Amino acid sequence: MKNSFYAILFRQRYIRRWGLMRNTREESLEEHVAETAILAHALASIGNEILNIPANADRAVTLALFHDAAEVYTGDLPTPVKYYNPEISKNYRHIEEEAARRICTTLPDQLRPTYERIMGVGDTLPDEEENHLRRLVKAADKLSAYIKCLSEQRSGNKEFDSAAQSIRKAIDEYGSPELDWFMENLLDAFTVTLDEIGF
Repeated sequence: MKNSFYAILFRQRYIRRWGLMRNTREESLEEHVAETAILAHALASIGNEILNIPANADRAVTLALFHDAAEVYTGDLPTPVKYYNPEISKNYRHIEEEAARRICTTLPDQLRPTYERIMGVGDTLPDEEENHLRRLVKAADKLSAYIKCLSEQRSGNKEFDSAAQSIRKAIDEYGSPELDWFMENLLDAFTVTLDEIGF
């Protein structure tokens, strides 16, 4: 249907993440996207204000808000399946690109170029600044997943132990000073109770 782009995106609330895992609390794609946007803003702000690594924090938020939009069509493919081998990973990337392209066709023609740029659809290659922001969004995406693992572990769910280890390893190897600073200075607040936070 023409002009259904925003209605399609609002269906992110029905897409469940961590499909192969037993969750103590289900997480929707919509929740994950919102958390990733907050974390992307945090990482860009850390770069700007603390590490002297310039980044457009507003643009980082925008990219994060749409980073998983294709999953409305594809669903959230479990990581062990998505990365089972290079051929599956390559094919799934192609499917995600096609899904993003298809979603963009549901926009009015005048709006389509704006969202195609945000969602990385088309032939336009991102510049160095845009690549940096997309790396920050990917870092925020990993961080959101790690925080979910910590939450599940705090609830006594050992199902997330292996995922927490592999995501932590990916974070440690990611090579983002902004992400490293967050992990060292801000992550602990996610591992304590409400009273300990000082609410």
